[in-house]
Amino acid sequence: MRKEKGLTFFVLLVYAFLFIPLFVIVVTSFGKNPTIQFPIEGFSFKWYANVFENAAFVDSFLLSLKISFSATILALLVGVPASYALSRNNFMGREWLKNFFLSPTIIPGVVVGYSLFQFIVITLQLPVFQGLLLGHFLVSLPYIIRVVGGSLEQLDFSIEEAAWTLGSTKAGAFFKVILPNITSGIFASFMLAFINSFNNIPVSQFLSGPGISTLPTALMSYVEYNYDPTVSALSVLLMLATIVLMYLIEKTLGLSSIT
Repeated sequence: MRKEKGLTFFVLLVYAFLFIPLFVIVVTSFGKNPTIQFPIEGFSFKWYANVFENAAFVDSFLLSLKISFSATILALLVGVPASYALSRNNFMGREWLKNFFLSPTIIPGVVVGYSLFQFIVITLQLPVFQGLLLGHFLVSLPYIIRVVGGSLEQLDFSIEEAAWTLGSTKAGAFFKVILPNITSGIFASFMLAFINSFNNIPVSQFLSGPGISTLPTALMSYVEYNYDPTVSALSVLLMLATIVLMYLIEKTLGLSSIT
């Protein structure tokens, strides 16, 4: 009984550690004073209006959506076939190749960002947008391979072989048998890669250029010179957008019912 109470207290402590900062951010976003303070003095929605009036926030948000969505789609197009090949075939160097694909998640973000800057900007001399897209693609790919690969490793490939014996081509079996059975893994990997790409700072910092800046980079630049509750208001809006997105995905795709 005492152990159960201790475990319950520890769980509550962890939840408090996670949610109290979010509560503080929500409260400070409604503060009336031009500086972030808790508890607040007065109540105002002007900082939410300030988010939409700030052209830098709006432009960087739209750019982040475009970059993150495009990079994640490209990562899916490459990562799903790569995960299938790594899971379906047993060849020399397979484990090394897996570790190579997952290396961007192991190496510190600053090192990855600087390395991509040297390769994409200095060596390849790509335009800023294309370089930023390539950088986000490279940091999104490991999440696709990790999650989709995990789904494929739990899949019984005998159903694919049964499709072959019934006259299906290998490509047809892949699209009609394999993909429907790993749908949940694909959508989970998409969300994970998209969120990580959207929130990525090191790569975005190194690969951004004049007039092209993602939302996290614009937010950091704003905080450097301003300390008003606009930052809290923007954070709350992003949290609400994430909650709504996850709810819509759950209702439209029914991921919880996919096995």
